[in-house]
Amino acid sequence: MAWTYLLFAGIFEIGFTTFLKLSDGFKDLRYSALFLACSLISFFCLSKAIKTIPLGTAYAVWMGIGIFGTAIIGIMFYGEPNNALRVGFLTLLLVALIGLRLTGA
Repeated sequence: MAWTYLLFAGIFEIGFTTFLKLSDGFKDLRYSALFLACSLISFFCLSKAIKTIPLGTAYAVWMGIGIFGTAIIGIMFYGEPNNALRVGFLTLLLVALIGLRLTGA
């Protein structure tokens, strides 16, 4: 169950980073509220996950999911660079996350 919480924590991290961008410096209250909600849910899920999963592993996976997902959102919706090196490094990040899961508690 802890890994499920960690997955949701990462997914909601993607949400809060995306809504942070959309909030336009917290000027748009709708997206600011969604940012806050996603942040709270993400941290709640992370706090549940670290009861079982080692802190370093949980933090690395949480951040990795957020980094990978946010980068994909940026490429798909905001025209961010989509070159071979960037995709290659994102793939390495994904491999590292899978490795941490396979070797984690």
